[in-house]
Amino acid sequence: MSVTLGPGQAAGGAASRGRRPPCATRTTGRPTGNPGASVRRRLVSALVLATATITLVLAVPPLRATARQIAAMHPAWVVMAVVLEVASCAGYVVVFRWFFDEVPPGPARDLAWTEEASGALLPTGGLGALAIGGWLLRQAGMSTRQIIERSSALFFFTSGANVAALVGAGTMLATGGAGGHKPLALAGIPILIGLAATGVTLSLPVVVRRMSRRRSPTWLVDTVAGIEGAVHAVLHPNWRVLGAVAYLGCDIAALGAAFAATGHAIPVDALILGYLIGYLANMLPVPGGFGILEAGLAGTLILYGAPATQAAAAVIVYHAIAFWVPSLGGLIGYARLRRADRARLAARVADG
Repeated sequence: MSVTLGPGQAAGGAASRGRRPPCATRTTGRPTGNPGASVRRRLVSALVLATATITLVLAVPPLRATARQIAAMHPAWVVMAVVLEVASCAGYVVVFRWFFDEVPPGPARDLAWTEEASGALLPTGGLGALAIGGWLLRQAGMSTRQIIERSSALFFFTSGANVAALVGAGTMLATGGAGGHKPLALAGIPILIGLAATGVTLSLPVVVRRMSRRRSPTWLVDTVAGIEGAVHAVLHPNWRVLGAVAYLGCDIAALGAAFAATGHAIPVDALILGYLIGYLANMLPVPGGFGILEAGLAGTLILYGAPATQAAAAVIVYHAIAFWVPSLGGLIGYARLRRADRARLAARVADG
């Protein structure tokens, strides 16, 4: 049964390949709340915070050097950062359609862009985005079990790419393979964190299987099925795995292009580690992460050797790009989904 977010049908879900996917069930009641209104409120809040951030940079004397650095940035590199951010968003669309391949292509693209806008606007980043996507899929008739399983599979798969990049960059920094020369602790700690996170995640299905299903909450069982779906995707990849690579890699490259615009090069390993660790600040409940993400990214990049003024300038420009590209694309995608909903409702009234 396909999810009726638009015309057409597609094959069964990719995250459940090798076993029969759970059946999607249609719901007749309307869900409570309106994520669209919440996203709009978050957008307004983010705009206010963005304005406050710009005002702060221009008004505080020690930060005026950052404002001058931003004004002196090479425009070609800034344009390149925008192009790379668009490529990152397109990568998420590609990998999203891998795990939700029963959703028709057009609505799937709109859903993916809507999730990306939610991730840019809402606190907790990707988790908030998956919640909005799950709400829309539930409204369209997909079962809660299927949503949790496939959304968690998508989350763990893309998170796995982050962990792989974290361990790889830490290894490069430890060996000096990419030009970085930092204390072993700055390289070793990220490696240990990445390996520990991987071990805990992979052990969760074993622990849940040993527990009685009656003692395990349904959501936990479905989440574990998502972990297994992500592992299955790793062991049986197809060309859409490139979407996950582009989603992370092009976003990091956009930050690197912003650095290049300042005229300062930063080693690849330090850039990757600074990006991945700095983004942890985005978990704090601030709409759009304005002020918080800049502090997290700039602080971590400075720790890994980036000059303070250039780091602050590059991060501010990068965050503006990483906020507006998915936000505008997501607002368009959400509008298209709502328009399709109204068209289907009008068709049902006409048929009735």
